[in-house]
Amino acid sequence: MSDQEISQSEQPPPQPSTSGHLQVVVDDEVAGPSAPWLEPCLLCRVLKKREWTSESEEDSDEELEELDSELNHPWDVDSLCGLKMKLKKRRMDLVLPEHHEVFKRLLEDPVVKGFLAWDKNLRVSDKYLLSMVIAYFSRAGLFSWQYQRIHFFLALYLANDMEEDNQVPKQDIFYFLYGQSYALRPLFHKLRYQFICSMGWNTWVSLEECEEIQAYDPQLWVWGRDRTLIP
Repeated sequence: MSDQEISQSEQPPPQPSTSGHLQVVVDDEVAGPSAPWLEPCLLCRVLKKREWTSESEEDSDEELEELDSELNHPWDVDSLCGLKMKLKKRRMDLVLPEHHEVFKRLLEDPVVKGFLAWDKNLRVSDKYLLSMVIAYFSRAGLFSWQYQRIHFFLALYLANDMEEDNQVPKQDIFYFLYGQSYALRPLFHKLRYQFICSMGWNTWVSLEECEEIQAYDPQLWVWGRDRTLIP
């Protein structure tokens, strides 16, 4: 056998092409028998990275679900730590002065004034229920000139729906609006539904928000309608 044939037989067989696939580059100093352990270690690192990424994505999804459950309260990012965010609530005053002015204007309506004078025991119209009326005005999104007597009673009726266990006294609202007639009550409930939809079904009002509404004009006479002061 010639020297040329011997040299050709000592060369390793050609390796298949791996273009388009992940390649592990090994330094020439690494001996052949010790090279196979590199691929399992690389695979472990990839799997660990995927596992860590998956856990981070699950944590992020849980945080997003918690954010989605908080309706009406915008959030600000307080600090960042890796892929995790620390959030804080940002106060956002939605009740504008014009909503207070609309409320005071409707207090001068003769039917509204007569109803409040009739409810001496404050079963339907204490100061917290009336505060909710202003809160609902701010959420309904109407122009100030659009609010009429019917909106006052729609908001007050809804406030009683949300806060009062005894639902019987609120039925007296119909007598002040329609007298003894029952014909227009279905229309009232249809308007109530439309009013709720205009607020995006955001009907819950916190005690803190009620107190802030009262603090805007603490001398307004209706804020003296406190049930705790009734003998």
